[in-house]
Amino acid sequence: MDFTTELAAFDPSPELLAWMEKRVGGLVEEARTRATEIHWRDVKIDKLTLELAYLRRMKFGVKSEALITGNRDLFDETLAADLAACEARLAEEREAAEMGPHQPPPEKPKRERAGRQPLPVHLPRVEHRHEPEVCTCGQCGQALVLIGEGVTEKLNIVPAEFFVDRHIYPKYACRPCATVTAAPAAPSVIDGGLAAPALLAWVMVGKYIDHLPLYRLEQQAARSGVSLARSTLADWVGRIGVALEPLGDRLAELLRQGTMLHADETPVQQLDPGKGKTKRAFLWAYRSNVLGNDPPIIVFDYQPSRAGVHAVNFLGAWTGALMVDDGGYKVLFRGQVIELACLAHARRKLFELHQANGSPIAAEAVCRSGELYAIEAQAKGKTVEERALLRKTYSQPRLAALQLWLLHTRKSVADGGGLAKAMDYSLNRWAAFARYAENGFYPIDNNPVENAIRPICVGKKNCLFAGSEAAGKRAAVIQSLLQTACLNGIEPMAWLTDTLEKLPSWPNRRIDELLPITLPA
Repeated sequence: MDFTTELAAFDPSPELLAWMEKRVGGLVEEARTRATEIHWRDVKIDKLTLELAYLRRMKFGVKSEALITGNRDLFDETLAADLAACEARLAEEREAAEMGPHQPPPEKPKRERAGRQPLPVHLPRVEHRHEPEVCTCGQCGQALVLIGEGVTEKLNIVPAEFFVDRHIYPKYACRPCATVTAAPAAPSVIDGGLAAPALLAWVMVGKYIDHLPLYRLEQQAARSGVSLARSTLADWVGRIGVALEPLGDRLAELLRQGTMLHADETPVQQLDPGKGKTKRAFLWAYRSNVLGNDPPIIVFDYQPSRAGVHAVNFLGAWTGALMVDDGGYKVLFRGQVIELACLAHARRKLFELHQANGSPIAAEAVCRSGELYAIEAQAKGKTVEERALLRKTYSQPRLAALQLWLLHTRKSVADGGGLAKAMDYSLNRWAAFARYAENGFYPIDNNPVENAIRPICVGKKNCLFAGSEAAGKRAAVIQSLLQTACLNGIEPMAWLTDTLEKLPSWPNRRIDELLPITLPA
């Protein structure tokens, strides 16, 4: 059949022609609508797939952002313990099989050992001498002569031991003058309290460094036959928080003297007694520059919300460069504060896309950002000037190339999807992302403050919530001081014990000497 001839002979009426045009137009519009629906359905599926892959990776997978192959065994520790137990049992069975019913045990072969780390030299050594049972030769009876010593060191521990400090103040009288003389009572950080500074420090470190709730500390004391009620422990925490507030305030003052800071925040739960449930508060964190010469300082600021006004109130008239992920800091960047954006945050969004659906575009972006981090690894340990030269020579060209590649690639990526959002996140804040390469002083990402917040997230799982806003602020002071001590390589228990002993009689003009940092001369 010749369709061309048939169509030429077809002479539709005006009504039929109008109906056909309307019908065809409706089909075209329906096709367009369906195409749009399919597009947004695919976008939604892509988004849900990304979220599901992210949640699965957070729960079951490796959280490292390196592009590695293979799966890490989640039970390495259990496997190692099982292997060691099997080896020990196998050795026992072989030894029993080799021994006759009345034969002496054979000499055990020397076990091949890998080189182990030497025991810390600062630990005290307790010597145990093992002399032979006789001091004469078993062959000829002559006296034995010392020709050397074999020394084996084993790491040991004495569990926490409670004891009582008994302070005795003798009183002396002068009979002619009828006067009495005695040494003044030593001042205490808690007047009339039964806890010595070391016990108070043990409670604070247990709660804020080891993240043990007070009821677990109560149980530890009970195992030693010591009754420490939770109400008593809570009272100590509150009083020590107040006593340490001047140190926390001074630490914040020193932090604001720096010209570059990291900032981030994490949500915490706070008890809301009026409603019988909890509400969300935020612990803001500010850290000194890891690439500067300032001592490492971390300061936590407990606030009821994530509003940017809290950052404004904390920083006050401070000016400098502020490294942030995102959030309520925009009001700061309208003034004299310079915005630095976290490259790791942008990279993480692309990495999660690659993990979710194997996106080659996301993989390319991650690899390109990896080159920037490789340059930073080469600059580790170098001076600010040397780092600035490396960044100018190698980082700035790669940043320019990465921006052009993102702009070009973005044109071919559909709007609304996870990949488009991740690319837009980087492009919209590109000036803040690339600003670090302008000198050798700015950091590339916000990881230092995120690492400081990570222990807080562990504590949130154990302590569940803060009792009140005042309790949260006291906890922020204690955490600031103890974590700053850890950043500076200072043992927090020893530092806090010494500080609580000195604090009651320490002059305010010398408060810097009590801080867990080493200030430049």
